[in-house]
Amino acid sequence: MSTTQTPAGLTLPRRLRRLRRSDAMRAMVRETHLSPDSLMLPLFVCEGEGVRREVSSMPGVFNLSIDEAVKEAAAARADGIRSVLLFGLPDDKDDVGSSAYDPNAPVQSAVRALKREVPDVLIVTDVCLCEYTDHGHCGLIIDGEIANDPSVEQLVRAAVSHAAAGADIVAPSDMMDGRVAAIRRALDDRGHDQVAIMSYAAKYCSAFYGPFREAAGSAPKFGDRRSHQMDPANAHEALREVEQDIAEGADLVLVKPAVAYLDVIRRVKDAFGYPTAAYHVSGEYAMLKAAARNGWIDETRAMMETLIGIRRAGADIIITYYARDAARLLG
Repeated sequence: MSTTQTPAGLTLPRRLRRLRRSDAMRAMVRETHLSPDSLMLPLFVCEGEGVRREVSSMPGVFNLSIDEAVKEAAAARADGIRSVLLFGLPDDKDDVGSSAYDPNAPVQSAVRALKREVPDVLIVTDVCLCEYTDHGHCGLIIDGEIANDPSVEQLVRAAVSHAAAGADIVAPSDMMDGRVAAIRRALDDRGHDQVAIMSYAAKYCSAFYGPFREAAGSAPKFGDRRSHQMDPANAHEALREVEQDIAEGADLVLVKPAVAYLDVIRRVKDAFGYPTAAYHVSGEYAMLKAAARNGWIDETRAMMETLIGIRRAGADIIITYYARDAARLLG
């Protein structure tokens, strides 16, 4: 038991458990607070009508047609969630991802519908090519490699089309060099200077993306993404990536995944003080779901402990498939 010195020089026991005796006491001295405002809900938008197709590896997560995505966003808003992140699932794909900037593609159409039906929900759009290319990579393949600058040109087209549809924030997740600056210039040149950029600044080449790739139909047909996504062993490099994206015009920065990279979240927040997001990714979500279904953990407690841990590490925004569940608990 630790001790403390009193002004009179007496040594008294310091009983730290005094401040843990009741729920009210614990709440009063709690250091880290989670609120629905800090949670963002990802939505997978597909073509069709009346489609609500559960992702087998992500219980409770669905591929949603635009009408169903509007219903989901409205229900999330009623739970207290004020922001959504849209991923598109087009029916048609090609080698250059041209559906990514089709004004009538699922994301662009969903943005317009959401702005019309749920106008007070903040709309963030994922900007990448992996969901739109027939080979599943995040950029254009030239001579067997992912070509950086031609890929950036396609990403710019996608970001501008999202902004034109009414997106509040565009979120490039591709990890191509220079894409933030190129997107910022293009948005400003086309009158979208109020649209913010949330950069996936430190996105690691992680094993925890598998269920997402099922949900988005974005698994690469060959090779992997080690040439552009970060090596999980590197932390200093993450700071260089974040610094560069901020210099290029990012308004918010993101670390992905979250749970295995809590140290990176903390270092990014401490180093730059920028609005920092963390993505509690599909594999991290699926692990909790699987353990809960086997009766190995209390899912509600594990969910909240995980989200609080991400918040405690320094994340201002947590992108999570648990957003609605957590918001209902937080009330």
